[in-house]
Amino acid sequence: MKVIVIIPTFGRKQLLNRVLDHLDGQTRAPDEVIVSAPDETHVLPFKAKKFPISYVFGRQGLCAQRNQAMVRAINRSDIITFFDDDFLPADQYLNRLTKAFHEHPDWAVIMGHAVADGSRNAGYTFEEGLAALRSAEQEEQPPRFADHVGAYGCNMSVRSSQIGDLRFDERLVLYGWQEDIDFTSQLRKHGRIIGANFVYGVHLGAKSGRVSGLRFGYSQIVNPIYLIRKGTVPPRFALELMGRNFLANLIKSVWPEPYIDRWGRLKGNLLAFTHLIRGRIMPEYILKL
Repeated sequence: MKVIVIIPTFGRKQLLNRVLDHLDGQTRAPDEVIVSAPDETHVLPFKAKKFPISYVFGRQGLCAQRNQAMVRAINRSDIITFFDDDFLPADQYLNRLTKAFHEHPDWAVIMGHAVADGSRNAGYTFEEGLAALRSAEQEEQPPRFADHVGAYGCNMSVRSSQIGDLRFDERLVLYGWQEDIDFTSQLRKHGRIIGANFVYGVHLGAKSGRVSGLRFGYSQIVNPIYLIRKGTVPPRFALELMGRNFLANLIKSVWPEPYIDRWGRLKGNLLAFTHLIRGRIMPEYILKL
């Protein structure tokens, strides 16, 4: 199976090159890595030892950047793996991934496990993330897998032959928020969406390159409703997600974490609710904020 890794990036060129250098440690190297960025200012020169690397430049935004790279990859690959530019995969990641797709023809999507996820806390430095990864590699758990509504975008893989005309929804602009669930849930017609603990890595959760708290808070409410109307996520899943995020922003705004703009997110939530009351469901409205 031919595997192409797609890495969208924005404003993290030094970290990106460290992640690319880390990818050279894969026991089964990718057949190609495609880095997708808005323009050349977001990348630095890099030469990998084990795999060819190419760059594609164009539109800004996670969905747009994934799409412009995916168009290049579909007809030249069997598997497309999406890594965030701050995700460190275990050295056996791609080797186990290809084996799993080969052994389970009914699996359409495989989502790897983040043994440490810096998006849920203050984040990890590269050195901290690498230390957590090496510790996990030495203390592996028994293999497990389970079905999911959709895949978590920091590390997810799909069969190229099943993508067809499907693309990431570019109305989910900038950070995208739930674009991964929207895209992968539509592949369920081809097979199971699996979360597996035997392909894993560390998500550093770098805070640079992210959208403002106000914009993100707006997306936390409007995007799930948009996807309910689109029919790509179950209403219960989306409403529970909205509820958890709104309550977290409301409660923690009293004593916010230093690394999260809770006030901005709460304001974005409330603005989104006012728009929903008026029947206005426009994910791209955050471009005006």
